[in-house]
Order: sequence, then structure tokens, then C-alpha cells
Amino acid sequence: MTAARECSREPSKFGSTRSPQRRLNSRAPVTTLMSRCGSEAVGEEADPTSGVSPVWKELGFKDMPKYTHKTDKFILYQAAVQSPDCEAEFVDRVYWNEYGTRAALFREDFCGTQLISCEWVKLRPKNVAYGVDLHKPTLAWGLKHNISRLPPRQAARVHQVRQDVRHVITPKVHLVGAFNFSYFIFKRRRDLLAYFTAVRKSLLPRGLFVCDAYGGWESQQVIKEKTRLKGFTYVWEQSAYNPINDHTMCHITFKFPNGKSIKRAFTYDWRLWTLGEIQDALIDAGFARTEVYWEDEDKNGDGNGVYRVRKKADNSPGWNAYIVAVP
Repeated sequence: MTAARECSREPSKFGSTRSPQRRLNSRAPVTTLMSRCGSEAVGEEADPTSGVSPVWKELGFKDMPKYTHKTDKFILYQAAVQSPDCEAEFVDRVYWNEYGTRAALFREDFCGTQLISCEWVKLRPKNVAYGVDLHKPTLAWGLKHNISRLPPRQAARVHQVRQDVRHVITPKVHLVGAFNFSYFIFKRRRDLLAYFTAVRKSLLPRGLFVCDAYGGWESQQVIKEKTRLKGFTYVWEQSAYNPINDHTMCHITFKFPNGKSIKRAFTYDWRLWTLGEIQDALIDAGFARTEVYWEDEDKNGDGNGVYRVRKKADNSPGWNAYIVAVP
């Protein structure tokens, strides 16, 4: 893969874990740039509802809803963190760039509310998605609020699988995606390797695995980052990091203009895996090669939202990267 991946993004000194709403950027043809939505921090004067398919519209709201401390935490999460249309389009274009043909079968591991799967089946009438997760209440929420809102023919092509991603049984697929650093839940290498091996076995001969990662020295610090959105503030908190074993504890809190909040609505007990460790484990799991999409910098040294395949990069306070593994 030699094409670059471009996305529009407001520069941030610590963008490694922030994933607020994104917007489609089509400044260059797909043949030369891997066009995809960018993660954009929304300031007071910015409009966070300018995305391709705002989550509040996908959830059936005609107008921008009023968010309060009583709002469902999954609605807030989807509004603040996810941009599923962008993820679906990106993996679709990565696959086209690798094989020159379109993928149809997609598996979303650690799928949660399965929002990416819903976007995948919208791309083409023959697209099918399998969402894998262990948490029954979250899957049920996704079925009620996301899948059921699709047209019947699209909803019929979205499947839920409540199984461990290391032992899941589904038809072989063209693409497997693991986003929002969800596989960091595996703290031991043998568990990470078992997962990657299961992914490798689940892919068709012309398949791809796409996952993301974050890092930089601020990812190893106790830190809070606030992102102001329209109607609420999204707070990413790193409450602990152990340099001996790279274990980290992170939380998401939602704050509202009236002073109330949903404290630590989501908590993540992870291991902060490095790109080198991830790629080594993928090769040991049977993948033929891996490639890393790394973010370019502007003249001030800040991330500019353009991701390109890199073999070498300079460290920074915080960075995002995407790993593509080819069987």
C-alpha cells in the first residue's frame, strides 16, 4: 500500500485518545489519497453536527437534542467518540487499495453498539456485517437504537454474535476491524497473540485486518483532556500508568453546562501496547506483513490529519496510528 490517508483535523498536542465527531474530507481522489473522515476537536464556535451523518440524526432526532446528566451514556459516547461512517469508508478504501476490488463481508470486533456495522451495510446492497462482543446489554442497546433504525433490508444484513473474539465462530470475511483501542484489554502477550491468530484464521485469502493504536509520552502520564462539544463536554482521563508493565487506567466523563456530570461513565483497564509489539504479534500470528499509517505534521510540529504509510517516525507527546495486517 502506497497511498496516503488524509483526514481533516484540528491540531492537538494530545490527540491520541480523542475521537470526537468527524467530517468527510474529499480534497483528493481515492487513487492518490486514502480519503477518510478526520477526528476534529470541536471548539465553542465550531459546529459538531456538520458531519456526514450526525449520530443524533441516526438515532431518530429531528433536531439537535438537549444533552443532560440523564441522557443515555451510549448516546453521549456515540456523539463524542465515534464516527462510524468514516471508519466504514476508510476500511473499504484500504481494501480497494490493496486488492483492487470491493470487500463485502466485514466483522466488527469489540463492536459495542455496532454502529460501524450499520454504516458498513449502507455502503452497498451486498455488504454484510458481523458484530462481535461479549456484553449482552450493550448489544441489546445497539439492536434497539442502531440496527432497528435501519431499513429492513439493511438491518437483515447486520448480525450480532455474543462471543469471545478469541474463539468466535463466524463465516470467513474480507475485513476485520478493531477500533478505539479495544484490543488493549488483552494485557498478556499470549492473549493478544491468541486474538490476532483467531483474526487471521477468520479472514478469506484476500483479507485484511485493520486496528488502531495510540502512544506518545503523554499517554504514559496521569492527565485529563477536555473537549467541548455542543451541549456537553467530553473528558478523557488517564488516572494511572505503570511503567513496569505498561498497564493504564482510563475513563470517560461527560459534563454539562448546569454543572452536573456523568462521572467515569466508561472505564478502560488496558495495557498500552507499542506499535512494535503489535506488529511483532501480528507476524507471529501468521500475517505476512503489516503497515502503519502515521499522521503527518504541519509547520508547527502539530498533527495535520494526513495519515501516510511510514517505516520511521519521530515520537511526540501524543499520536494516533493505524495498523493494517495482510495475511
